[in-house]
Amino acid sequence: MKLLHLDSSILGDNSASRTISAAIVERLTTADPAIEVEYRDLVADPVDHLTIGSFMALAEGEELKQFLEADIVVIGAGFYNFTIPSQLKAWIDRITVKGHTFSYNENGPVGLATGKRVIVALARGGVYNAGSPRAGFEHAETLLRGVFGLIGCEVEVIVAEGIAMGDEARRVAVEGALDQAKRIAPEAVGEAA
Repeated sequence: MKLLHLDSSILGDNSASRTISAAIVERLTTADPAIEVEYRDLVADPVDHLTIGSFMALAEGEELKQFLEADIVVIGAGFYNFTIPSQLKAWIDRITVKGHTFSYNENGPVGLATGKRVIVALARGGVYNAGSPRAGFEHAETLLRGVFGLIGCEVEVIVAEGIAMGDEARRVAVEGALDQAKRIAPEAVGEAA
């Protein structure tokens, strides 16, 4: 089984999403030491943004190949200006490729990346959960669920929010997310518990 681990926070060692994504990978690899992990830091090793030339060659890209070979994808994502980091968006642009991860039929888009598990560790400075006054400004979790759902993946999201609302709020949010990471089901998509 192959696991692709991506981090996209610009905060380095101070990143809550990096801490949580690492805990998710640790949980999964402890449960199954045979998992092969490939890691990419999208800040230290960024993907170029699309141009017309790169758009025409997406099907031959290394990012698409890595994604398609992975059974599990773990993504650490910060929340900047109400959405995901641009580094992560550039990577997503490289893996949403018609004919490879989705197609169209008479009813609309059809996901081709089925059987793939995507687990997102999302860190938000404020509180944007459903029912909060700022819920309408949350465009990271909704984008990631939408894109990966469209291409056929099973999506799980662990959120630490309120991390910029003081040291205690950060501690509580990160500890809560780390507790969720410790309890994440180690089974792959479609496997029985």
